[in-house]
Amino acid sequence: MTTTTPRGRAARAPRPGTTAPRAAALLATAVLALTACGSGGAAGAAGPAAAEVPTTDVVSGVTEDPAAAKLLPADVRARGTLALAASVGTPPGATYLPDGTTVAGQDIDFADAVGKVLGLKLTREVASFEAILPALDSGKYDLGTGNFGVTEERRKTIDFVTYINDGQGFAVRADSPLKKVTALPQLCGLTVATGAGTTFEATLEDNRHRCRDAGKPPYDVKTYADQGALWISLQQGRSDVVMSTINGLRYAVRQQQGLRFLNEFKRLDVGFAFKKGSPLTPAVQAAVNRLKADGTYDRILKKWGTGASAVTTSRISPPEIR
Repeated sequence: MTTTTPRGRAARAPRPGTTAPRAAALLATAVLALTACGSGGAAGAAGPAAAEVPTTDVVSGVTEDPAAAKLLPADVRARGTLALAASVGTPPGATYLPDGTTVAGQDIDFADAVGKVLGLKLTREVASFEAILPALDSGKYDLGTGNFGVTEERRKTIDFVTYINDGQGFAVRADSPLKKVTALPQLCGLTVATGAGTTFEATLEDNRHRCRDAGKPPYDVKTYADQGALWISLQQGRSDVVMSTINGLRYAVRQQQGLRFLNEFKRLDVGFAFKKGSPLTPAVQAAVNRLKADGTYDRILKKWGTGASAVTTSRISPPEIR
């Protein structure tokens, strides 16, 4: 059983009476709906976009695994709950369904399934991506989801339990002269849109000097906490290229006219995030591996069309893929 409350605090303060992460996710869903491929006008286009968010139940049949549950700390077993922070943006990771309340996505299914294996109730709170990792360190949440890539920098302060392999990629408008980005200096002089607080932002900032070193104009990095605004910036020509997750980009360009997936740039393991030294990681790792063994894992990936992101086994804080 999972309880979801959209009460997470964004790094940018929302207007009174609004919830910023939820509003951002709804805007992103609206963008996909309005620009989706389909015959006829806007009304006809909205239908396929909505249909692309699958609602097949692949989790309810999951049962508790006593061996995995036994690995939980005694206090967690006693209280029977886990506090989970979820970043909700666009599919296949996590998004809001048309009712504006129900969240769905690959991250949602994996977390719910892990909770069932461990015999725990999840209390899920929606929070902005950039707010989750600091909140884990403060003890506000037990774990977080949001397509958190495992990097050496993050491993210094965060523990991970991996469940998929995703990574970094690029998308552009169909008329872009870019064919493939194999090195970041190819972006010199362009405007790159990406998510705030992400590995993409860090990668771009860390390598900005390479344009200057080559005697070229630097690329401009524009960050968005709001995924809907990010895609609008590309559609309207205020950005030249988007850098984001491989799975997210592939999904988004299938839903929007006039865009194309450019290429994968770097693969990264993705995991549930925990405060450094959390005693929960062995139990969650065992739960993910149980899902691998009983076929639930493959059913989740099939549902979201992300079979290429399967991992052989779940690991705790593995080294960053280089």
